[in-house]
Amino acid sequence: MPDDPSTITRVVVVDDQPIVRAGFHTILETHADIEVVGEAGDGIEGVELALRLRPDVVLMDIRMPRLDGIAATRQLAGPDVVDPIRVLVLTTFDLDEYVYEALRAGASGFLLKDAGRDELLR
Repeated sequence: MPDDPSTITRVVVVDDQPIVRAGFHTILETHADIEVVGEAGDGIEGVELALRLRPDVVLMDIRMPRLDGIAATRQLAGPDVVDPIRVLVLTTFDLDEYVYEALRAGASGFLLKDAGRDELLR
């Protein structure tokens, strides 16, 4: 862990599949400058957790029960949000419409789940 806590990127992982959340958590925690501060299994839990913890970044799956990642992203980073939280949207679906919807909802970026470890850490 770095000596200066201000250099640590605090992350919340939101995905409805526990094994996917665990995988992202494991990958992210291997980087000394990243701390996973929370995990959620759907968009409603993810929004509540992110608003409470105020992480630097939320990794957000697009397709989830109760509240999908696009709607959750809009609540955290949308154009009407006064103090937005950065959201990186993750999905297994390589569809342009998801990219555009995520970016319109306020996402800072978009990453396919089959991206490599190094790409995720960047």
